[in-house]
Amino acid sequence: MINGHGDDLFHYKHLIKSNFSSNVYNRIEHEELFERLSNKLYLLSNYPEPEPLSLETAFANFYHVEADCVCVTNGATEGIYLIAQTFKGKKSAVWMPTFSEYADACRLHGHRVSAFYTYDSVPADADLVWLCNPNNPTGEVRDYQRMKEWIGAHPDKLFVIDQSYESFTFKRLFSVSEVAALPNVILIHSLTKHFAIPGLRMGYLTGNAKLMKEIRLQRMPWSVNSLAIEAGFFALEKNLELSINLREYLDTKEKFVKELKRTGIVDVWDSDTHFFLVKLRMGKASALKEYLAEEHGILIRNASNFEGLDESFFRLATQTEEENQALVKALSDWMACI
Repeated sequence: MINGHGDDLFHYKHLIKSNFSSNVYNRIEHEELFERLSNKLYLLSNYPEPEPLSLETAFANFYHVEADCVCVTNGATEGIYLIAQTFKGKKSAVWMPTFSEYADACRLHGHRVSAFYTYDSVPADADLVWLCNPNNPTGEVRDYQRMKEWIGAHPDKLFVIDQSYESFTFKRLFSVSEVAALPNVILIHSLTKHFAIPGLRMGYLTGNAKLMKEIRLQRMPWSVNSLAIEAGFFALEKNLELSINLREYLDTKEKFVKELKRTGIVDVWDSDTHFFLVKLRMGKASALKEYLAEEHGILIRNASNFEGLDESFFRLATQTEEENQALVKALSDWMACI
């Protein structure tokens, strides 16, 4: 289960000034949402809808699909576990390295889980194929056309594609209307990432109506609370638009990557979004993490617990230019000490 993840500030008693460990961008302005929710606190006196049908209908209208093609969940993570539960006992293949919850959810529900690392190595006997796109922790977006051909060549497999970071890339991804017409694709979406509201837990699944019906049967009543539902309506009223300049943000990321490479201390994986994977040329990511937290108030994500990665890997999510520069300097300081 969730262990060794990013955003683990609760482990540190001293002040963390800069948090690079979470892929949730924490510079998004929330004042308007906070005001909206503060005016809706009276909703807490009553139960929410047992099933968030009104919000599912609103999402469906936004995407121009039938309401049955959307399943709103308590964060993307509930969606992951609902899918695993719906298809319990099946054989699942997970494209590694990636978020551990796909494999954890599958094992909890009796799946036989295997790992694969390329298009051509997906196990022939897999019933479900899980992948993250853009992928966590690498930030890679897989080529749309190749993905489409790959899925079309395997009609016997159900492809579960986690697009939680879809708002933070310009690369082409699968659309909701597209998968609504496909028999073997489910998309996972996250307002947690999109609007930086991890405390509210708001996500949703999309796919064809038959698949969504099967998944909804597993969902507990009242799994989505009233304020989360209200936040979903707020997001739709904002047309799911980011409150940041994505081009500017990704340009900041590219500058950050170049500065990291110039240190000669690390190798950086190519990324199509705001976060990326880094490998130390010497030393351990766990030691670097503790040094940065204790000496500089900077938190990074030790990525050594992702299957397929070793103790030299860590992940960074781009912050402000000032914070990025501070991390680069702190990294050089650390290397001078070891």
